[in-house]
Amino acid sequence: MVRLLLFSLLLLPMEWAWAQADNRTIIGSGNEYLVAGANAIRAGDFDNGIRLTRRGLDEFLPSPKDRAAALCNLCAAFNGVREPQKALEYCNESLALNTRNWRTYSNRAAAYTILGMYSEAVFDLDSAATLNPDAKAVLKLREIINELSLDARVIMEDHQQ
Repeated sequence: MVRLLLFSLLLLPMEWAWAQADNRTIIGSGNEYLVAGANAIRAGDFDNGIRLTRRGLDEFLPSPKDRAAALCNLCAAFNGVREPQKALEYCNESLALNTRNWRTYSNRAAAYTILGMYSEAVFDLDSAATLNPDAKAVLKLREIINELSLDARVIMEDHQQ
């Protein structure tokens, strides 16, 4: 059961990998690397998405809003390659630029969940739900966290007896 939930968690970043600026699918106008990076991440090609997004950030000067979206996409991609510490760095950097993006909070919650930091994940999910109460990704991750935290308690209780 735990393996199935962790596999589901791995798939969630693909849903969140959409570009973030105003929930548009394509970020920025004229920055083909950020666009291609967002598309690659959405398709589950995380390594290529990371490479393209970093190039778009390095070779162009995106607006703060587009930069925040690209950083959020990097957060999702690093969750996808199971590097939650790097994901947290990018989410935090994105939130320093834009605190109104529910997907960044969702991505950071996913990173916290991978690390087993469920209370931090729930806090970020609450922030995401405040910004977008109808986000299916938030509800799905909340269910996964509930299952994982319940399984952890049951296992601990079984070993204490």
